[in-house]
Amino acid sequence: MIRQPENKSRRILITNRGEIASRIAKACRELGHTAIGIWTDNEVHATHLQFCDEWVHLKGSTNAETYLNIDNLVKVIKENNVDAVHPGYGFLSENADFAKRMESEGIVFIGPNVECIKVMGDKATSKQLANQVGVPTVPGTDKAVESVEEAVEISAKIGYPVLLKAVAGGGGRGMRACANEEEVRANFEAVGRESLAAFNNGDLLVEKLIVNPRHIEVQILADKKGNVYHFFERECSIQRRHQKIIEEAPSPFIGDDEELRQNVCETAVKLAKAVNYDSAGTVEFIMGEDKSFYFLEMNTRIQVEHPITEEITGIDLIVCMIQSALGDDLGFPGQEFIKRSGHAIECRICAEDPITMLPAPGLVTGFETNFPQGIRFDHCLYKGLNVTPDFDPMVGKLVAKGIIRDVAVRKMKAALNGLFIEGLKTNKPLLKVIMDNQNFIDGKYSTDFIKVENPNDLVNTDLNHMRFYKMLAAVEARRMGM
Repeated sequence: MIRQPENKSRRILITNRGEIASRIAKACRELGHTAIGIWTDNEVHATHLQFCDEWVHLKGSTNAETYLNIDNLVKVIKENNVDAVHPGYGFLSENADFAKRMESEGIVFIGPNVECIKVMGDKATSKQLANQVGVPTVPGTDKAVESVEEAVEISAKIGYPVLLKAVAGGGGRGMRACANEEEVRANFEAVGRESLAAFNNGDLLVEKLIVNPRHIEVQILADKKGNVYHFFERECSIQRRHQKIIEEAPSPFIGDDEELRQNVCETAVKLAKAVNYDSAGTVEFIMGEDKSFYFLEMNTRIQVEHPITEEITGIDLIVCMIQSALGDDLGFPGQEFIKRSGHAIECRICAEDPITMLPAPGLVTGFETNFPQGIRFDHCLYKGLNVTPDFDPMVGKLVAKGIIRDVAVRKMKAALNGLFIEGLKTNKPLLKVIMDNQNFIDGKYSTDFIKVENPNDLVNTDLNHMRFYKMLAAVEARRMGM
């Protein structure tokens, strides 16, 4: 049995690293709980530890040895009298086996109940549930196809182009667009192998491919008492390889269409209630050019891009997530209490080549910031940080808020110019090109933006490198009073 919530300080183990671990630690301390951080063999000086009250060693350096090793985590939990765990995002955050193990050990899992993770973590099962409760879904299968012949038959029925995608997983892996029967036959086994390697599940779905789609998602939060709230939508259409790099809230595509906004948000709440959801989560939709929208999947965890929702609502989602898991009152009189104000944009700062957009591990030899007002930077950077291939290449999330979108874009441009990371190759030059793109400025883009606009072709790394050193010198000169 899970320990019953009591009004006392809890010992919370953060089973994650980087900026999200720092973020969770701050929330724990705000609530009066003990934040316990993990350090591994290759992250002895990890930045998140400075925000934790205690530190524990998790032996190993790879994902498999550390943050994905349930038995080793349980050992640490028992040795340190842990009351609850917060998995952040990635790693074991959406792993039903881990959540079930926590339940059996009497440890509070700061996330949704096990059944939610199981149902919504499977694209086929979640699509079946959506269909049952009247939530629109993309035309196609709601269960795994058995063979390439079945995939061809279904594709012909719903019409090309179609999308082959993994039943499990996410992050853009296990997905392939097909324009005709020949491409379905050529890609079916390859996508299955990719899905099996990435998610240990090679099952595939076949869906109608929505042309020039927008990726719209709704942040929801639920407690243990049956209350489900939404915190409006985010737009996450700027992606490379189906992975988000720029998000904003509210959606410029929905704009001032409040009827559409309410419809999308209430649909997300409807689905969350149908599965008895009881934590922070995100319901993702794909929206066509005619503004019709379809359920894609639900992420049963906190999202990377949650800060932009916090910025426009003023509500700390991590704090609320912890309160929900412990059975505490969230303090919302009702949905009408949650308001939005202004516009927020997030750029993911990644250790990757700005032209090829591939990971580029390296050593940070210098780090400075010179930001305008209205900037938030959640990061794990410091001079001497060695970004290795062992973990995700994202090293920070730069967030700009303005009273209107134009102001937020302007502030983001200034913030990118005021971010100096020496020694490590990052995607900052690419982000700057996108911020100057007229279609982005006008809010006229889809998930095909990178493919259509090719902003990486406009990246001038040599020029940006020279500018970086000039700006870094200027910062140092100001610091020394010169």
